[in-house]
Amino acid sequence: RMNMHILIAGLLIFLARICDVSLGTVRTIVTVQGRSILAFIFGFVEVTIWIAVVSTVVYSVKESPILIFFYALGFSTGNVVGIALERKLAFGLVVLKVMTREKGKEIAERIRAMGQPVTLFAGEGKEGPVFELYMVCQRRNLKQFFQVIKEEDPNAFYITEQAREVSKGLRPIYQPVTGWRAIFKKK
Repeated sequence: RMNMHILIAGLLIFLARICDVSLGTVRTIVTVQGRSILAFIFGFVEVTIWIAVVSTVVYSVKESPILIFFYALGFSTGNVVGIALERKLAFGLVVLKVMTREKGKEIAERIRAMGQPVTLFAGEGKEGPVFELYMVCQRRNLKQFFQVIKEEDPNAFYITEQAREVSKGLRPIYQPVTGWRAIFKKK
């Protein structure tokens, strides 16, 4: 039988599991990226929440087996929320490689005007000469660069790869000046 106390406990367990599993998902990604301080903080908070939730469920499960359902539902939902959260935060650096037949110089000039370093090469593709553009950029800035690429050459081919370490001289400098990041932008 479901009473208000069990329902509230179940909802709290559900919400807490969403929090700790989301943190765990983001923690795993920042660990892979080598961001040890963030991984430490996320891990500490994640395990603190997890211990509190598990102890509550284990203590109450005999009287209220429905709490297992809330626990499992929170875990599953937390995975989805964690992935969405990490995509929104977009931590890390990526290498963006672009191949275009004719618009390499135009794309490079527009992206450089945004403050982003770009290296331009002449290459050979399946159907002849191509321009190859390489840049290391913040993952959160990819949408702006994709927009420029698509405006200049809708048929351009691009690929991104994770960049774990980048020499200081090549660190990306493009910083959008809109949104909440503009408040914290270094001058």
